[in-house]
Amino acid sequence: MSQLSRGKPAPFIDMAGKTVLIVDDEFLVADDMARYFESSGATVLGPVPTLAAASSIVAREGPLDGAILDINLFGEQVFLLIDALRQRGVCCVLSTGYDHAIVPPAYRTLPFCQKPVESVDIARVLFG
Repeated sequence: MSQLSRGKPAPFIDMAGKTVLIVDDEFLVADDMARYFESSGATVLGPVPTLAAASSIVAREGPLDGAILDINLFGEQVFLLIDALRQRGVCCVLSTGYDHAIVPPAYRTLPFCQKPVESVDIARVLFG
């Protein structure tokens, strides 16, 4: 649960002008994260719960400044989506309940946040 949902103000990180994709199949987690990013000035794409929906957004949208991705979306893994985002130079953060050990070696250098994680912590990873 984030600081927003507990009624406390989360620390502010200015994300004005940033566009962020949120991909997570846990609606409450994704919605809470989206609200934090929007309240900090970011344009949020999503949140989307499926690989197909995320891939569609990536294919049709312009530049993205960052993407927050759960590893497992209803049984589908996001690694091919990460490849597409990396080709576009998009910073990706893995936000998952899984242990870092399950991440394939090619993706272990990506920033990794194990749930539960505060939205502000993910914002810091993406935008300092």
